[in-house]
Amino acid sequence: MTAATDLLNPSGSGFTETRSASRLFWERFREDKVALVATGVIVLLILIAIFGGPLAARLTGHPNDEQYQNLMQDSFGLPKGPNSQFLFGSDGEARDLLVRTMYGARTSLIVGVVASGIAVLIALVVGLVAGYFRGFVDTSLSRIGDVMLAMPQLLISIGIVAACSSNKDGCVIYGPIAIQPGIALVICVIVIFSWPYIARIVRGFTLSIREKEFVEASRSLGAGDFRIIFREILPNLIGPIIVYTTLLIPQSILFEAALSYLGLGVPPDVASWGGLLNDAQRFYDTAWWLMLFPGLFLVITTLAFNLLGDGLRDALDVRGDR
Repeated sequence: MTAATDLLNPSGSGFTETRSASRLFWERFREDKVALVATGVIVLLILIAIFGGPLAARLTGHPNDEQYQNLMQDSFGLPKGPNSQFLFGSDGEARDLLVRTMYGARTSLIVGVVASGIAVLIALVVGLVAGYFRGFVDTSLSRIGDVMLAMPQLLISIGIVAACSSNKDGCVIYGPIAIQPGIALVICVIVIFSWPYIARIVRGFTLSIREKEFVEASRSLGAGDFRIIFREILPNLIGPIIVYTTLLIPQSILFEAALSYLGLGVPPDVASWGGLLNDAQRFYDTAWWLMLFPGLFLVITTLAFNLLGDGLRDALDVRGDR
């Protein structure tokens, strides 16, 4: 065996070991302990969103909307703090804050995941079409995205939600089709302002990939545009899309929390972390627990998704030195 072969195959066997892309990704990802911990936290949050509310209500014996004025309000009508029966204390309406926080996880994650998924789907279509066909199509779609990015997102979102909430029929889209105030309206507002940034990234990747040799080879063999897009370009975008989706989810959760904090998010009877923080405004100087627990869950969720996104980006970066 030659020295060159020994260098390529130090084990001494007659075959050079090759690793698949998925195995290489997993080896890189599991070296990032922070990303692994973030993944565990996200899995735990998903379990809390699915089972946490009903489980907390069953274990404590406190239904989500049940009020306990006699137990959890003092003589001045102020909420009481954490104790053996109410581990997180009570909110301004004398409801169990633990149960409300657990149910709030479901609302926040549904809004974050659904809104991010729809926004990424729109961005994927727009970015692929603009980057592949270029010319007038690229210019038109890119200018639309630039206009959307230049708009003051929060101010326009407040106006849209307020206008739709003031109309009993919601926001009429076409004929009998209307978006009612609530989670669906919040998701639509988030999607409107979330897709342009991702679309710009997808467009950039598409412009680069469409000039690769394997795309030219596929085109020379007679493959059509849409076959090239779906068979050659799209599979190479899966990694970046997964990374940016995990980074977009916490932004969507924070957007919903901001709208709910302003009283324009989900309805008051639906628990959400932003809504709980909004309720806490009235008692910020006397009831610290009202902001602490929902705010802590919000920070942990946002941080976990951001750390997971960073870990996925490092693991999928083939240029990184490990």
